[in-house]
Amino acid sequence: MVHTVGVVDEYVASWFRAFLWTTALEVPVAAWLLRDGDAALPRRVARVSLASVLTHPAVWFVFPFLGLSYRAQVAASELWAVLAELVFYRLMFWELGWRRCAQASLLANALSFLTGLGLQRWGALG
Repeated sequence: MVHTVGVVDEYVASWFRAFLWTTALEVPVAAWLLRDGDAALPRRVARVSLASVLTHPAVWFVFPFLGLSYRAQVAASELWAVLAELVFYRLMFWELGWRRCAQASLLANALSFLTGLGLQRWGALG
């Protein structure tokens, strides 16, 4: 009999560590880049945090199981995160326009992606 509970628990724990890193990196960057909107800082932080809550689980719990090669999976999941957060930011910060929302999404996601690669390489995420 194969015991998968430990494997699943470790996978979820790895996701949670990655989610905490992602949130710690993306929220301040995106909240700062979206600062000229109508929302006060606590509201911006809440909105940006919600974007990560809505997108990050799919990166870990959907895309790895689509049968794609690793590179295709990473490309698809990162494209998903950038585009989904862009749309979310545009809905939440409509007064800033598409370009500003795209910059916030792209820069925040690039920072967390590149940091994640470094942390993974140093063994800090797994």
